[in-house]
Amino acid sequence: MGYIQGEGRGQSSLFPVTLEELIAEDHLVRVIEAYVARLDLQALGFSKAKAHRTGRPGYDPADLLMLYLYGYFQRIRSSRRLEAECQRNVEVMWLLGRLAPDFKTIADFRKDNG
Repeated sequence: MGYIQGEGRGQSSLFPVTLEELIAEDHLVRVIEAYVARLDLQALGFSKAKAHRTGRPGYDPADLLMLYLYGYFQRIRSSRRLEAECQRNVEVMWLLGRLAPDFKTIADFRKDNG
């Protein structure tokens, strides 16, 4: 008798899985997203809470706060580790809509919003 085999890496499927289908209804990332959505970041004093009209658009502070809270709950303190999580972790991809800020952006957000 052989071993249990996974799908081939080149195998396509008829119904592609979406990020929404991969995250359970009661998952922590849904709680984080709902919590941050209720906050008034400008009233709480977050820097760059209001977008500038000119220049290159920056990351929404709400997205970076969600990433920071996720890292706190998962015991990930390093900005470089959080950057790696954005590129490999399905939970973080769902939470940030597949945004992948670099470690310097994450570190600056922490520094500016103590």
